[in-house]
Amino acid sequence: MSLNLATVLEEAARTHAERPFVLVGEVSHTFASVERRAARIARGLLARGLRPGDRVAIHLPNTVEFVEAYFGILKAGLVMVPLNPLLAPPEIAFQVSDSGARLLVTEVATLASARVGVAGLGVQLVVVGSGGVDDFERLPEEEALDVSHATAADDVAVILYTSGTTGRPKGAELTHVQLYLNCTVAGELFDVGPDDVMTAVLPFFHVFGLSSVLNVAVRYGTQLVILRRFVVEDVLDAMRRHGVTVFSGVPTMFISLLDSDPAAGLPRTLRRGISGGAAMPVEVLRGVEEKFPGLVVLEGYGLSETGSCAAFNIDAEQRRVGSIGKPIWGVEMRVVDRDGVPLPDGPEHIGEIVIRGHNVMRGYLGRPEATAEAIRDGWFHSGDLGYRDADGFFYVADRIKDLIIRGGYNVYPREVEEVLYAHPDVAEAAVVGRPDDRLGEEVTAYVVLRHGALADREALQAHCRARLATYKYPRTIVLLDDLPKGPTGKILKRALRPEPVVVQP
Repeated sequence: MSLNLATVLEEAARTHAERPFVLVGEVSHTFASVERRAARIARGLLARGLRPGDRVAIHLPNTVEFVEAYFGILKAGLVMVPLNPLLAPPEIAFQVSDSGARLLVTEVATLASARVGVAGLGVQLVVVGSGGVDDFERLPEEEALDVSHATAADDVAVILYTSGTTGRPKGAELTHVQLYLNCTVAGELFDVGPDDVMTAVLPFFHVFGLSSVLNVAVRYGTQLVILRRFVVEDVLDAMRRHGVTVFSGVPTMFISLLDSDPAAGLPRTLRRGISGGAAMPVEVLRGVEEKFPGLVVLEGYGLSETGSCAAFNIDAEQRRVGSIGKPIWGVEMRVVDRDGVPLPDGPEHIGEIVIRGHNVMRGYLGRPEATAEAIRDGWFHSGDLGYRDADGFFYVADRIKDLIIRGGYNVYPREVEEVLYAHPDVAEAAVVGRPDDRLGEEVTAYVVLRHGALADREALQAHCRARLATYKYPRTIVLLDDLPKGPTGKILKRALRPEPVVVQP
């Protein structure tokens, strides 16, 4: 069967030709204009000697050029490799070399790092905004590629590199049909359409921003307001000015919305919030919905290896706050023990969440052993601990690697974090295990207080002791100005395990 993901843009351009699609600042680009540019870029890539199946890396923040290049790459039958624009030269070198990319699209701000990263690799550089020989504006051909290359449905469309928290990043191979089905199913569950306006502040180089925002918007003819980075004042201003109806983000972004100053005025058009990437604290979800009347926040779950969405809460009536929802159409999920045996329902039966369905990656590029370890008997092992309730809703307890074993007792950091978030003075919290000679690990909490808060470590510890079993409450609480975060805004617990600088309250 032939299927090229780029057909979703072709269909959108036919159906919604002159409707606004991408809005950057005050500049609007229609579906038809983006499709025309993508088709010319596709021809330009082939004119540079690339052939279907070759890999092209995009080293850009959220811009219209990313969107045009992405769909141009797909139309030409090439494979897109998105790179975080903040990567250091050695990281660029590894991902470009590992993926076998033959051309890299970057911008002036990251050109120096890109040049060092691809030095000696024989990679062509195309630069957005350079004004030179390799200017991105010189890439499109005058004649557009009329029809997308007839790729097979299970051909690789995108190679997404994992975060590499347990070693060097691995390239997850996602196919055309996987990404098509994922954005089709997710968009229906998100209940978006041509009358909606979505924010695109989650980075496109991440699976959440690429599959569940960009691809969904194209598939359903939805306007995208693109922002290069998350600055809460800028996001709220964009929401007000452009009538944003759907906001997708990670929990720390919702925390920023909750803590934002309402004096400037809150957007009144917001109706749907999509949360993923990490567990959403229950108190944050409820607080955001109270602050933004008419907004319903729905939590979902997915990974790079599952093409983004694997489970979702479909609406306010059927959701379970604190749950990641139920598996999406065409996807199965289980909770299993160490031997892969399914566990009974209930919070007392915590095991690893495993996933099977159309959304599971083809494998890790060039790593058959890692692929075999991750996908066993057709089930992808997520590395996340959780349970299923009697009604089929799934709950994430923690990452396996984040589980704290204190004196032989299991402590799930998320449970402790939920208690901390319930304290009115806590803005952000992260709990990790620290080595302990006597107990193996000790529970340690890192906390950011709200502006003007008066709580100290003793007050926070007393709050936890009153609500948690004796072995669970944090013996050490460290107050910080900020918690370390990755490019999507997700808290990086691995950066907390070395001793950070303590900020005295």
